[in-house]
Amino acid sequence: MLRLEALRVFVEVADHGNIKDASEKLYRTPSALSMTLKQIEDSLGTALFETDRKSHLTEMGRFLYDQSVVLLRDYDRAMERIEAQATARSGRLRIASVPSVATMLLPQFLQDFLRDRPDLDIDLVDTDSTDVRHLVETGQVDLGIAGLAADLPGFACEPIFRDTFRLVCRRDSALGAGTGLLDWADLAGERLILNEASRSLRSPGFEALAKGARVTVRNVASIVAMVSAGTGVTLLPALATLNLPPSLTARALGDPACLRTVGLIWRAGKVTSPVNTLFRTSFAVAARRQAAGIGLEPVGA
Repeated sequence: MLRLEALRVFVEVADHGNIKDASEKLYRTPSALSMTLKQIEDSLGTALFETDRKSHLTEMGRFLYDQSVVLLRDYDRAMERIEAQATARSGRLRIASVPSVATMLLPQFLQDFLRDRPDLDIDLVDTDSTDVRHLVETGQVDLGIAGLAADLPGFACEPIFRDTFRLVCRRDSALGAGTGLLDWADLAGERLILNEASRSLRSPGFEALAKGARVTVRNVASIVAMVSAGTGVTLLPALATLNLPPSLTARALGDPACLRTVGLIWRAGKVTSPVNTLFRTSFAVAARRQAAGIGLEPVGA
Protein backbone atom coordinates (compact mmCIF):
# COMPACT_ATOMS: atom_id res chain seq x y z
CA MET A 1 0.00 0.00 0.00
CA LEU A 2 1.31 3.42 -0.95
CA ARG A 3 1.71 5.90 1.85
CA LEU A 4 0.39 9.47 1.59
CA GLU A 5 3.81 10.99 2.16
CA ALA A 6 5.25 8.83 -0.62
CA LEU A 7 2.55 10.12 -2.97
CA ARG A 8 3.33 13.67 -1.87
CA VAL A 9 6.98 13.12 -2.84
CA PHE A 10 5.91 11.81 -6.23
CA VAL A 11 3.59 14.78 -6.90
CA GLU A 12 6.23 17.32 -5.89
CA VAL A 13 8.85 15.73 -8.16
CA ALA A 14 6.35 15.62 -11.03
CA ASP A 15 5.39 19.27 -10.45
CA HIS A 16 8.99 20.48 -10.34
CA GLY A 17 10.23 18.20 -13.13
CA ASN A 18 13.32 17.26 -11.12
CA ILE A 19 14.33 15.82 -7.79
CA LYS A 20 16.61 18.65 -6.66
CA ASP A 21 13.91 21.36 -6.54
CA ALA A 22 11.40 18.96 -5.01
CA SER A 23 13.84 18.03 -2.26
CA GLU A 24 14.28 21.71 -1.34
CA LYS A 25 10.51 22.17 -1.18
CA LEU A 26 10.07 19.12 1.06
CA TYR A 27 13.22 19.73 3.14
CA ARG A 28 14.52 16.24 2.36
CA THR A 29 17.65 15.00 0.64
CA PRO A 30 17.58 14.10 -3.10
CA SER A 31 18.68 10.57 -2.26
CA ALA A 32 15.72 10.14 0.12
CA LEU A 33 13.32 11.26 -2.61
CA SER A 34 14.94 8.95 -5.17
CA MET A 35 14.55 6.02 -2.80
CA THR A 36 10.87 6.89 -2.22
CA LEU A 37 10.18 7.02 -5.97
CA LYS A 38 11.88 3.66 -6.47
CA GLN A 39 9.75 2.14 -3.70
CA ILE A 40 6.59 3.39 -5.43
CA GLU A 41 7.69 1.99 -8.79
CA ASP A 42 8.69 -1.34 -7.22
CA SER A 43 5.31 -1.51 -5.50
CA LEU A 44 3.42 -0.80 -8.73
CA GLY A 45 5.75 -2.83 -10.92
CA THR A 46 6.08 -0.08 -13.54
CA ALA A 47 8.02 3.10 -14.26
CA LEU A 48 6.49 6.48 -13.45
CA PHE A 49 8.87 8.70 -15.45
CA GLU A 50 10.06 8.34 -19.06
CA THR A 51 13.68 9.11 -18.12
CA ASP A 52 15.86 9.48 -15.06
CA ARG A 53 15.58 13.27 -15.38
CA LYS A 54 11.99 12.99 -14.04
CA SER A 55 10.71 15.62 -16.48
CA HIS A 56 8.10 13.51 -18.28
CA LEU A 57 5.54 11.13 -16.77
CA THR A 58 4.67 7.75 -18.24
CA GLU A 59 1.05 6.88 -18.87
CA MET A 60 0.94 5.13 -15.50
CA GLY A 61 2.71 8.10 -13.95
CA ARG A 62 0.07 10.49 -15.30
CA PHE A 63 -2.73 8.30 -13.95
CA LEU A 64 -1.08 8.07 -10.54
CA TYR A 65 -0.46 11.83 -10.55
CA ASP A 66 -4.12 12.66 -11.22
CA GLN A 67 -5.32 10.32 -8.49
CA SER A 68 -2.69 11.49 -6.02
CA VAL A 69 -3.48 15.18 -6.47
CA VAL A 70 -7.14 14.57 -5.60
CA LEU A 71 -6.28 12.32 -2.67
CA LEU A 72 -3.74 14.73 -1.19
CA ARG A 73 -6.05 17.71 -1.66
CA ASP A 74 -8.89 15.97 0.16
CA TYR A 75 -6.56 14.74 2.89
CA ASP A 76 -5.08 18.20 3.45
CA ARG A 77 -8.52 19.80 3.60
CA ALA A 78 -9.74 17.17 6.04
CA MET A 79 -6.69 17.72 8.24
CA GLU A 80 -7.29 21.48 8.17
CA ARG A 81 -10.86 20.95 9.33
CA ILE A 82 -9.74 18.54 12.06
CA GLU A 83 -7.10 20.99 13.26
CA ALA A 84 -9.63 23.83 13.23
CA GLN A 85 -11.98 21.79 15.40
CA ALA A 86 -9.19 20.75 17.76
CA THR A 87 -8.01 24.35 18.18
CA ALA A 88 -11.56 25.74 18.61
CA ARG A 89 -11.46 27.73 15.36
CA SER A 90 -14.48 25.93 13.92
CA GLY A 91 -17.40 23.78 14.97
CA ARG A 92 -20.76 24.47 16.55
CA LEU A 93 -21.62 25.50 20.09
CA ARG A 94 -25.17 25.49 21.45
CA ILE A 95 -25.72 27.82 24.40
CA ALA A 96 -28.74 28.57 26.60
CA SER A 97 -28.60 31.73 28.70
CA VAL A 98 -30.80 33.76 31.00
CA PRO A 99 -32.03 36.86 29.12
CA SER A 100 -30.14 39.40 31.25
CA VAL A 101 -26.79 37.84 30.36
CA ALA A 102 -27.82 37.25 26.75
CA THR A 103 -28.63 40.93 26.27
CA MET A 104 -26.06 42.63 28.51
CA LEU A 105 -22.91 40.48 28.58
CA LEU A 106 -22.93 38.15 25.58
CA PRO A 107 -23.22 40.53 22.57
CA GLN A 108 -19.81 42.18 22.85
CA PHE A 109 -18.14 38.97 23.95
CA LEU A 110 -19.53 36.98 21.02
CA GLN A 111 -18.47 39.67 18.59
CA ASP A 112 -14.88 39.41 19.84
CA PHE A 113 -14.97 35.61 20.15
CA LEU A 114 -16.22 35.08 16.59
CA ARG A 115 -13.96 37.65 14.95
CA ASP A 116 -11.09 35.21 14.43
CA ARG A 117 -13.29 32.13 14.03
CA PRO A 118 -15.19 32.52 10.74
CA ASP A 119 -16.04 28.81 10.63
CA LEU A 120 -17.57 28.67 14.12
CA ASP A 121 -21.36 28.57 14.50
CA ILE A 122 -23.13 29.65 17.69
CA ASP A 123 -26.75 28.74 18.52
CA LEU A 124 -28.10 30.85 21.40
CA VAL A 125 -31.37 30.33 23.27
CA ASP A 126 -32.39 32.91 25.88
CA THR A 127 -34.71 31.55 28.54
CA ASP A 128 -35.08 31.38 32.31
CA SER A 129 -32.73 29.44 34.60
CA THR A 130 -35.09 26.50 35.05
CA ASP A 131 -35.30 25.95 31.32
CA VAL A 132 -31.55 26.52 30.87
CA ARG A 133 -30.85 23.68 33.28
CA HIS A 134 -33.36 21.44 31.50
CA LEU A 135 -31.79 22.12 28.09
CA VAL A 136 -28.32 21.30 29.42
CA GLU A 137 -29.50 18.19 31.26
CA THR A 138 -31.26 16.77 28.18
CA GLY A 139 -28.33 17.54 25.88
CA GLN A 140 -30.25 20.04 23.76
CA VAL A 141 -27.51 22.58 24.41
CA ASP A 142 -23.84 22.15 25.24
CA LEU A 143 -23.52 24.93 27.79
CA GLY A 144 -25.78 26.98 30.02
CA ILE A 145 -25.54 30.39 31.69
CA ALA A 146 -28.03 30.56 34.55
CA GLY A 147 -28.69 31.26 38.18
CA LEU A 148 -26.96 28.59 40.24
CA ALA A 149 -29.07 26.67 42.72
CA ALA A 150 -27.65 25.42 46.02
CA ASP A 151 -27.67 21.84 44.78
CA LEU A 152 -27.23 20.90 41.13
CA PRO A 153 -26.76 17.13 40.90
CA GLY A 154 -25.49 15.97 37.53
CA PHE A 155 -24.07 19.39 36.65
CA ALA A 156 -20.62 20.92 36.72
CA CYS A 157 -20.67 24.65 37.27
CA GLU A 158 -18.50 27.73 37.54
CA PRO A 159 -19.88 30.84 39.31
CA ILE A 160 -19.22 34.16 37.59
CA PHE A 161 -20.99 36.99 39.42
CA ARG A 162 -23.64 37.87 41.98
CA ASP A 163 -26.34 40.48 41.69
CA THR A 164 -29.18 41.54 43.96
CA PHE A 165 -32.87 41.47 43.15
CA ARG A 166 -34.62 44.81 42.85
CA LEU A 167 -38.23 45.82 42.93
CA VAL A 168 -39.40 47.03 39.51
CA CYS A 169 -42.36 49.41 39.62
CA ARG A 170 -43.82 52.38 37.81
CA ARG A 171 -41.84 55.57 38.36
CA ASP A 172 -45.04 57.54 39.01
CA SER A 173 -46.20 55.20 41.79
CA ALA A 174 -45.78 55.73 45.52
CA LEU A 175 -43.06 53.04 45.59
CA GLY A 176 -41.35 54.54 42.57
CA ALA A 177 -41.18 57.98 44.16
CA GLY A 178 -39.57 56.71 47.35
CA THR A 179 -35.90 56.38 48.23
CA GLY A 180 -33.79 54.07 50.39
CA LEU A 181 -33.95 50.34 50.91
CA LEU A 182 -37.34 48.67 50.75
CA ASP A 183 -38.62 46.28 53.41
CA TRP A 184 -41.17 43.56 52.69
CA ALA A 185 -43.70 45.49 54.75
CA ASP A 186 -43.43 48.32 52.21
CA LEU A 187 -44.87 45.98 49.57
CA ALA A 188 -47.99 45.10 51.55
CA GLY A 189 -51.02 45.45 49.33
CA GLU A 190 -49.01 45.50 46.10
CA ARG A 191 -49.89 43.05 43.34
CA LEU A 192 -46.74 40.99 42.84
CA ILE A 193 -45.98 39.50 39.42
CA LEU A 194 -43.89 36.36 39.88
CA ASN A 195 -41.21 35.15 37.48
CA GLU A 196 -38.86 32.17 37.33
CA ALA A 197 -35.88 34.16 38.60
CA SER A 198 -37.66 35.36 41.72
CA ARG A 199 -38.96 31.86 42.49
CA SER A 200 -35.42 30.91 43.53
CA LEU A 201 -35.42 33.38 46.43
CA ARG A 202 -35.34 31.73 49.85
CA SER A 203 -36.65 34.57 51.96
CA PRO A 204 -39.56 34.19 54.43
CA GLY A 205 -40.63 37.75 53.67
CA PHE A 206 -40.74 37.13 49.95
CA GLU A 207 -42.44 33.73 50.31
CA ALA A 208 -45.20 35.28 52.42
CA LEU A 209 -45.75 37.97 49.81
CA ALA A 210 -45.62 35.49 46.92
CA LYS A 211 -48.49 33.43 48.35
CA GLY A 212 -50.91 36.16 47.31
CA ALA A 213 -49.52 36.52 43.77
CA ARG A 214 -52.00 35.71 41.03
CA VAL A 215 -49.84 36.26 37.94
CA THR A 216 -46.66 34.47 36.90
CA VAL A 217 -44.79 35.50 33.74
CA ARG A 218 -41.62 33.86 32.38
CA ASN A 219 -40.63 36.30 29.62
CA VAL A 220 -38.79 39.42 30.85
CA ALA A 221 -40.14 41.65 28.07
CA SER A 222 -43.69 40.60 28.96
CA ILE A 223 -43.05 41.23 32.66
CA VAL A 224 -41.77 44.73 31.92
CA ALA A 225 -44.80 45.43 29.72
CA MET A 226 -47.19 44.33 32.48
CA VAL A 227 -45.51 46.49 35.11
CA SER A 228 -45.59 49.41 32.69
CA ALA A 229 -49.33 48.84 32.21
CA GLY A 230 -49.91 48.96 35.97
CA THR A 231 -50.71 45.25 36.38
CA GLY A 232 -48.39 45.03 39.37
CA VAL A 233 -44.78 45.09 40.53
CA THR A 234 -42.08 42.46 40.17
CA LEU A 235 -38.62 41.47 41.35
CA LEU A 236 -35.82 41.21 38.80
CA PRO A 237 -32.06 40.75 39.13
CA ALA A 238 -30.10 44.00 38.94
CA LEU A 239 -28.58 43.07 35.58
CA ALA A 240 -32.07 42.76 34.10
CA THR A 241 -33.01 46.26 35.29
CA LEU A 242 -30.23 48.22 33.58
CA ASN A 243 -32.26 49.01 30.46
CA LEU A 244 -35.73 49.58 31.82
CA PRO A 245 -38.04 51.97 29.94
CA PRO A 246 -38.22 55.54 31.34
CA SER A 247 -41.63 54.87 32.86
CA LEU A 248 -40.19 52.28 35.25
CA THR A 249 -37.66 52.33 38.05
CA ALA A 250 -35.84 49.72 40.13
CA ARG A 251 -35.42 50.03 43.88
CA ALA A 252 -33.06 48.13 46.14
CA LEU A 253 -34.35 45.68 48.75
CA GLY A 254 -33.01 45.49 52.27
CA ASP A 255 -33.32 41.70 52.61
CA PRO A 256 -29.81 40.19 52.09
CA ALA A 257 -31.44 36.99 50.83
CA CYS A 258 -32.49 38.83 47.65
CA LEU A 259 -29.42 37.67 45.79
CA ARG A 260 -28.59 35.33 42.93
CA THR A 261 -25.34 33.80 41.71
CA VAL A 262 -24.99 33.43 37.96
CA GLY A 263 -22.58 30.97 36.39
CA LEU A 264 -21.82 28.49 33.66
CA ILE A 265 -23.27 24.99 33.83
CA TRP A 266 -22.60 21.84 31.81
CA ARG A 267 -23.22 18.14 32.26
CA ALA A 268 -20.88 16.59 34.81
CA GLY A 269 -18.63 13.81 33.55
CA LYS A 270 -19.05 14.75 29.90
CA VAL A 271 -15.89 15.38 27.87
CA THR A 272 -16.54 18.77 26.29
CA SER A 273 -15.40 19.92 22.88
CA PRO A 274 -12.37 22.23 22.49
CA VAL A 275 -14.60 25.17 21.52
CA ASN A 276 -16.82 24.55 24.56
CA THR A 277 -13.81 24.56 26.87
CA LEU A 278 -12.34 27.69 25.28
CA PHE A 279 -15.68 29.51 25.40
CA ARG A 280 -16.13 28.72 29.09
CA THR A 281 -12.67 29.92 29.99
CA SER A 282 -12.82 33.07 27.88
CA PHE A 283 -16.37 34.06 28.79
CA ALA A 284 -15.81 33.61 32.53
CA VAL A 285 -12.90 36.05 32.44
CA ALA A 286 -14.69 38.59 30.22
CA ALA A 287 -18.01 38.38 32.11
CA ARG A 288 -16.36 38.91 35.49
CA ARG A 289 -14.64 42.00 34.12
CA GLN A 290 -17.89 43.31 32.63
CA ALA A 291 -19.82 42.54 35.82
CA ALA A 292 -17.36 44.49 37.92
CA GLY A 293 -17.62 47.41 35.50
CA ILE A 294 -21.38 47.73 36.02
CA GLY A 295 -21.33 47.35 39.78
CA LEU A 296 -21.98 43.63 40.16
CA GLU A 297 -19.89 41.32 42.35
CA PRO A 298 -17.53 38.99 40.42
CA VAL A 299 -17.08 35.56 42.00
CA GLY A 300 -14.95 32.54 41.20
CA ALA A 301 -11.40 32.41 39.86
